Amino acid sequence: MTFTMDQEPRPHARHAAPDPWADRIRTGVRGTGQTLITAGLVVLLFVVYELWVTNIFNAHTQHRLQATLEQQWSQGKDPLASGPAQPGTKIRDIPLGDGVALIRIPAFGADWAYTIVEGTGERELAEGPGHYTGTALPGEVGDFAVAGHRVGKGSPFLNLDKLHAGDFIVIETKDYWYAYRVLGDQASGDATQVDQDGIPGEEIVQPTDIDVIDPVPSHPGRTPNRRLITLTTCNPRFSAAQRLIIHGEMVGAPLKKGPGVVPPALENS
Repeated sequence: MTFTMDQEPRPHARHAAPDPWADRIRTGVRGTGQTLITAGLVVLLFVVYELWVTNIFNAHTQHRLQATLEQQWSQGKDPLASGPAQPGTKIRDIPLGDGVALIRIPAFGADWAYTIVEGTGERELAEGPGHYTGTALPGEVGDFAVAGHRVGKGSPFLNLDKLHAGDFIVIETKDYWYAYRVLGDQASGDATQVDQDGIPGEEIVQPTDIDVIDPVPSHPGRTPNRRLITLTTCNPRFSAAQRLIIHGEMVGAPLKKGPGVVPPALENS
């Protein structure tokens, strides 16, 4: 008998013995992949929470703070004058977290407004821009310094880097409007230019450079003679590696509030 090609017997296949090391490697790779996927989802959920969910919560908080502040004003109460002055200073002992004033930046739109709270701790900044305790109050000689989140918690200072020299920052208190303008070269709009006191309208510094909120910014010990405002936030976006700083100076006299009275800085916003 002869065999055709299809009929020709084939040798039995030999099965290799399982390699325990290969199994361990495959198991490790699968485990690592699953861990990375889970970690990625956690990071994604955290980003969504920080960028959107906290902004939603903050919108409700800001609505409550503004309503409370305006109610206090209508009752004749001024949070900025509510506490006794600290011995030897004009600084008021204002309760942390209390709304003290409203900030408006016309360059960001007619509806852009936030309630400034007293203090710059984590809890205070989660509610809104915070006044650095111990710095000047609105309209005072010195530096009225305010911190705010760049991203998340309402993102009040998200676009500070968009400001130009000459742009207005308006502060509203119980009785007055205060208009500040960003320092720098107003002809060109370049806010990085320094003025006669060596103060720019915009600068980026290290987190340890806390003298940018001194009465004369970045000049510790110098006696102030100007009415300044300083806004601080993290830089770049999504990072706290640096601080973005905006300096402005009050223009003109405070404008007394009254029916139909609107500061010129807000008339065309």
